[in-house]
Amino acid sequence: MKRVAANDPVAMTRIGKNSYNEGDYGTAFEYFTKAAELGDVEAHYNLSFMYRRGEGVEKDEKKGLYHLVEAAIAGHPDARYDLAVNEGRNGRIDRAVKHFIIAANLGDDNSIQALKGCYKYGDVSKEDFAAALRAHQAAVDATKSPQREVMEESTYNIH
Repeated sequence: MKRVAANDPVAMTRIGKNSYNEGDYGTAFEYFTKAAELGDVEAHYNLSFMYRRGEGVEKDEKKGLYHLVEAAIAGHPDARYDLAVNEGRNGRIDRAVKHFIIAANLGDDNSIQALKGCYKYGDVSKEDFAAALRAHQAAVDATKSPQREVMEESTYNIH
């Protein structure tokens, strides 16, 4: 709690995740909101889910999209992927492809799979798909380490 008292957004997000996983959505929402106000990307991403699902807060697609965009702009690969899916559902395939490429460049595996489908249907060029594959592999290679793997196994998201 000392880190929370010192306005550490990472600590606030951790408490928010723990609260969410225990079913205490009100407390989770409170901590995610504080952390997001301090610029925590993961908190924005988690708030996007809570608003879109109406968990701990009144359902609000507009606010959910706002927090999703904030997380995506800040470099959250899953948020960028979700934004691409949202654009695709709304018929904006060109925008969806751009978001998938950005997420793939950040190492997001789901975006590479989505880009395969886009390539198959002619929505992305061979050159852009190949460039995304190379950038994806470079991002994945850059993040590999035994320490990261241990950390990933102990970290979980709310979704």
